[in-house]
Amino acid sequence: MEILGGPLYAVAGAGESHGPAVTTMVMGCPPGIYLRRAAIQNFLDRRRPGGNRHGTPRNEKDKVVLLSGLYQDDHDKLLSGSSLQTTVGADAFQTECFEEGYTTGEPISAIVLSTSKKSGDYTQFAGPTGEVRPGHTDLVKYHKSNGFVDIRGGGRSSYRATISDVIGGSIARIILREMFGTVILTSITQVGTLRASQTLTQHFQDLVTETGNLQIDPKRIESIESQLADAEIQSIDSAFAANAAELIKETRKDGDSLGAAVEVVALNVPPLLGEPLYQSLKLRLMGSLGGLHAVQGCEIGDGFQVVQRRGSENNDPVRSTSYASNHHGGLLGGVTTGMPLVCRVGFKPTSTINQPQQSVRKNLSEIDFRLEKGRHDPCVGVRAGVTLESRVAIELLNAAMMHQSQRLGPDLSKLF
Repeated sequence: MEILGGPLYAVAGAGESHGPAVTTMVMGCPPGIYLRRAAIQNFLDRRRPGGNRHGTPRNEKDKVVLLSGLYQDDHDKLLSGSSLQTTVGADAFQTECFEEGYTTGEPISAIVLSTSKKSGDYTQFAGPTGEVRPGHTDLVKYHKSNGFVDIRGGGRSSYRATISDVIGGSIARIILREMFGTVILTSITQVGTLRASQTLTQHFQDLVTETGNLQIDPKRIESIESQLADAEIQSIDSAFAANAAELIKETRKDGDSLGAAVEVVALNVPPLLGEPLYQSLKLRLMGSLGGLHAVQGCEIGDGFQVVQRRGSENNDPVRSTSYASNHHGGLLGGVTTGMPLVCRVGFKPTSTINQPQQSVRKNLSEIDFRLEKGRHDPCVGVRAGVTLESRVAIELLNAAMMHQSQRLGPDLSKLF
């Protein structure tokens, strides 16, 4: 069983790349949060195929429909937007779905239909003589399932499965922003051999040093959010973004792909979240981010740079108001310090490429492989930011709920 987050706030998903839909169940959402479907849709629009011209040419609208977990007495508002229709035989059924309302504390379920499918592109990979794409899951998934695997678009191994991450993460980040002012941002810092000279990490560290205040002004955050949204690719370094976009374009023409590095920075994170050992937030974040499709590495704070330092260089001085620097990246002993939470994630080049390669069929007979058809991201890191943000939000909200669950008192259990 695969569940993202948990045990208090968790997300489960189902659905394959070329299946009818991706369904999502969000469990443990606190009651009383006002939630709008459009707010979730905003984050899904960043993730969707076709939403970035440097990503896959597959174009899905990815409109989310909410089916449970919301309520308000004004039923016109509750049911004001989306509807769901299905046909079984000669019978057609339609129902209104939730548009906005208060969370009830019950599971929130959602569905996103898949409507832009070219399943015939994948017959090359069918059956025991189906060909194996080097770097992809084709071989291991086929044998793991005893041959009963959906080959279309990578099946469940497709990046399309991250729809559930973004739905669950969008709800989590809405709660975190409302309760604590927490905001999670990403910026691409490397594409292939190109490296950005400006980073979110340094920008906000300079801001904390300048103001002496750990709580970042929302207006400063909104300014950076707008800058990231307007960039050619999502990066705080506009010159790098333009050069990286050109490199991606040329690599696509060559039928090849590129890796990328993405930094994730959470601002205004409440301190004291996480546990020191088996529920260490460092462990949870590295597992969650490192487990995302195509990720090959994850760092916290200064990451591998710390190996070459002495303790006197790496330790962050502590003053009465905050830490004077942030080499630790907002986590010490698996517990948040209130400093910006900093992670960096490395993505491998997209496995599916239009280049001749050595490979095998699923029966292990050797072949010279050449991709016949398909639509793929030349650099998966371009669309990955919102998913990384979502996974961080899920882990942070779960940690916040676990931290506050330790506060017991009789006043919390009174009815009359």
